[in-house]
Amino acid sequence: MTTSNESPNPTKHQAQAKSKPLSAASLTHWLMTGSKLLLTPDTYSKRNLRAQWQRSKRVANLALAIQKGAGYAWHVDQTPNIAQGDIIGYIQKFCRTSLKALEIEVIEVEPIPQQYSQVKTDSQGQSVQTGVLWASNHVSWLDIPVIGSIIPTFFLSKAEIAKWPVIGWMATTANTLFISRGSGDADSVTQQMEKFLHDGYPVVFFPEGTTSDGRNVRRIHGKLLQAAMDTQVPIQPIVICYVDEHGNFDEAIPYYGNMNMLQSVKRVLDNRPAKAYVLPLQPIIPGDKTRSQLTELLQQRMSDGLARLQQKVISQQQS
Repeated sequence: MTTSNESPNPTKHQAQAKSKPLSAASLTHWLMTGSKLLLTPDTYSKRNLRAQWQRSKRVANLALAIQKGAGYAWHVDQTPNIAQGDIIGYIQKFCRTSLKALEIEVIEVEPIPQQYSQVKTDSQGQSVQTGVLWASNHVSWLDIPVIGSIIPTFFLSKAEIAKWPVIGWMATTANTLFISRGSGDADSVTQQMEKFLHDGYPVVFFPEGTTSDGRNVRRIHGKLLQAAMDTQVPIQPIVICYVDEHGNFDEAIPYYGNMNMLQSVKRVLDNRPAKAYVLPLQPIIPGDKTRSQLTELLQQRMSDGLARLQQKVISQQQS
């Protein structure tokens, strides 16, 4: 049996990361360039001075968080056979520090299961440790630190992120799995997910495949649920709702439509303190269900769960 303290074989992305470690000079240059870009205001009118001061503080704190995260990633990159549990611990530290810098509070509406593996009996009657497949609605890039701050798990992300300076290297080092939209590599990614789940490690993915305004769950794509079917691990759905200081939907956080990443980050930096409410839903056991049945069940459960969460946390005065 593979325990949570053992490390599986490095993925292709991990091998690439180890061959090209991030230098301190590269990190410093990226942080300085990025900070300058984020600090550039749209206008210099007196009316936005308060927002600019807030943005400056948050940019400084976020840069420190990224610097710490890069330190964690460097340690992981340079440590042979590091325990997967230690990597998850570093992921959680980075996510929590980043959210603190952005003044986003994460609230568990109901307790989040903290085990990132389960013990079951295989066909030979032996006890084996398997992971859990987490599924979440997708509203923003902030979903990743929100989930990572309270759930011990690895992530599935779009392939473009692997190519981003610094962040891509950090994600790769943190055992993130990457998928290219429309590339036909879902089967390969499913196999990688199965490897993680079989070895006792959790993975979270966003079955909508893209972001939304957060008010509804988009149509779910169920192809990657095959990983849970083949390994017979539970599918653990969760839903997220972002709320502003007045108890309304936070309109500044959703990252969707024609908005680019820079615009989204600036909106978050200029936003008032926000809350991210997270609700775990009833797990789904694959059993002998077909992929179509699992997809339909997950769609219904997440849609109903998000409506229930919104009813709990959104101000009743909002139309």
